[in-house]
Amino acid sequence: MFEQTLDPTGHVWLSVLISLVPLFVLLFMLAALRMTAWLASILVGVITIPIGVFVWHAPLAGTLKSYLYGGLTGFWVIDWITFWGLIIFNTLVLTGDFERFKNWMIHHATADIRIQTIMLAWAFGALLEGLVGFGYPWAVVVPILVGLGIADLDAIRVAALANNAPVSYGALGAPILGLAAVTGLPMLALSASIGNVVAVLALLPPWVLIYLVSGWEGVTEAWPLAIVGSLSYISGQWPVAHYLGPYLPDLSGALVSFWVLFIFVKVWRPKTIRGFGGKPLALSPTSAANALEMGSLRQAFNSWMPFLVLILVVVGWTGPWSHLPGYSLTRLTVQALSSVTHTPISSTFNFAPLGGGTSTLASWLIILAILRPSRQQLGQVFSRTFKQMWGALLVAFFIFALAYMFVYTGMANSLAFGLSKIGLFFVVLAPVLGWVGVALSGSNTSTNAMFGPVQAMTGRLLHLPVLLLPTFNSVGSEVGKPIAPQTASVGVSTSKLVRSEGQVIRHNMGWTLILLAYLILISILFYYFFPNSMSL
Repeated sequence: MFEQTLDPTGHVWLSVLISLVPLFVLLFMLAALRMTAWLASILVGVITIPIGVFVWHAPLAGTLKSYLYGGLTGFWVIDWITFWGLIIFNTLVLTGDFERFKNWMIHHATADIRIQTIMLAWAFGALLEGLVGFGYPWAVVVPILVGLGIADLDAIRVAALANNAPVSYGALGAPILGLAAVTGLPMLALSASIGNVVAVLALLPPWVLIYLVSGWEGVTEAWPLAIVGSLSYISGQWPVAHYLGPYLPDLSGALVSFWVLFIFVKVWRPKTIRGFGGKPLALSPTSAANALEMGSLRQAFNSWMPFLVLILVVVGWTGPWSHLPGYSLTRLTVQALSSVTHTPISSTFNFAPLGGGTSTLASWLIILAILRPSRQQLGQVFSRTFKQMWGALLVAFFIFALAYMFVYTGMANSLAFGLSKIGLFFVVLAPVLGWVGVALSGSNTSTNAMFGPVQAMTGRLLHLPVLLLPTFNSVGSEVGKPIAPQTASVGVSTSKLVRSEGQVIRHNMGWTLILLAYLILISILFYYFFPNSMSL
């Protein structure tokens, strides 16, 4: 068995600098050269293999095996879920069902911009993040907000900040599934610990959103809306994150939040109906026929039916009571002796054919049986999905291949060993590292894949609760999404600011830094007062 070397150069900080070469090159290609992520991840792999073999003395055969097994894991754990999630979304779009659902949502959001923002950007945006992710909540929500009177640039900022809390559970839990795969930590434990932090993080954004669309006067009038919006999302998200895993917390949080808000605004509304900027509005009459149709139970059921099918199938398929995800057809493994723990560590591809992605496929098949799209529409669904996702599909394969190889060769342990010299201050730096990673890579999943193993090992070396640093890496990635160029490029695609990502990022930066500072305070809070919630 290959025995890793902790300090291959004989100088700790030189070894750390060399171990950072793949990360620096990746970030340079993404941020400075603006290279597409799939190509950058391939080229960095080509650079990293010789470093692992010639500097860390890893065997070439084992290194290539770890690379392959990581890529296969990225495909099966991430691509297989996100692909079918986007297939469901595009099916709804091309059959017209999503448009009807969107119109139903807009109708019930009332005329007040604050209620519209919380119900559509906050609750509806979380639903889209949980189902699709990858910037699509911005792309869908932004034109709705613009249509409701919010200026384009401000609409993008509102959609982006509303999207903060749901990101770790986005695309049916892909970031947490990836984090569990590269760290070896239990998926349900990570889901629960991240759920704890997200629950605290989610207390702030609704207040920010109401302020952004209506100013301080709007906040003083509508503060109950912020409280109900945040607590309703948390009440739907937190139990599912703890007891069912990472697949559905966004969907459950969004559904609970929307329906609680739906009921709440029937019994309480701000005294003054306000538009964007806090301007008082006069109510315009609504067509009686349209109101009757949109208010019917049948219309509500038809609008929500696809999402209810997805939730019921995925919960039944992947819940703790189900043995389907645990069925393994084959396991491919290559091992090394850890330079830190001196125990074997494994780079493993576990082909579990009945995992979360297959449950999403089953959900789509049931939705198909109900909606009955034409063959032409199905062809358009697959064509559109491949055009949208082929780059992301490659990124998942090659970034996980890189992450597995980084761990197998011992480079991750050497980097963690150097970072541990920073001491307990690294508790503050952990969310910052996640924030920087996603701001440059554009993906919470990719950031978890690259930095997750380093965060986990650094935590072990510092004797911190084992879930603490990986958790804050993931949630730090959430608050960096509003300034991620790749996310912004998708988010602006339906606005007047196409190819103006730089302007969008500058507009979002200030509030993103405020949320990062808030998250750092949360990390300190959990370290000093709730360490047991971050332990196994």
